[in-house]
Amino acid sequence: MSSAILILSGPSGAGKSTIINAVASRIGEFYFSISSTSREPREGEKNAREYHFVSKKEFEEGIEAGEFLEYAVVHGNYYGTSLKPVKDALNKGKLVIFDIDVQGFHLAKERMGDLITSAFILPPSLSALEKRLYSRSTDSSDAMEQRIKNAKREILEIGAYDFVIVNDDIEKTADQFVSVANAARLKLDSKARDIFVKEWLNS
Repeated sequence: MSSAILILSGPSGAGKSTIINAVASRIGEFYFSISSTSREPREGEKNAREYHFVSKKEFEEGIEAGEFLEYAVVHGNYYGTSLKPVKDALNKGKLVIFDIDVQGFHLAKERMGDLITSAFILPPSLSALEKRLYSRSTDSSDAMEQRIKNAKREILEIGAYDFVIVNDDIEKTADQFVSVANAARLKLDSKARDIFVKEWLNS
């Protein structure tokens, strides 16, 4: 299988992690990119599992050094994707999966263009999202209201994505995700297309 980049966006509570866990054995070798953040860990979170937790100063130094594929400020904290592990995974032929917000997606697309396949994942309705967020009870009421507000804003950007997946049934959603992952691996960037056409014409 060829290497590829698949960017996932969608509101917190859409079930992106659940979907990836459900399809892990069906999409070949992949690297799930762990973002870096300047926010404090929540209870139960561990460094290098949920996020790479760094200070605001360290994050800003990384930005200055060009070490991030993309970064964004969300709820007053930095979130971003380090380039080195991404390059290592691509060189090993892996599918690299990102879970980043709309702002980060646009920045990544500017830098990597047609290397990227993208999918926006969301619950079947706004009310379903609200129920999921409040049932988790991991954030304050204000934080959950902010997440809902962000979801209303971000859904307006779904036209920029290659695929939209509505997570209302995990089995159906998993099948759709596998199809998207396979499509990402089959996609050729402009350089690869030029090489393919040249080789085909000369064969």
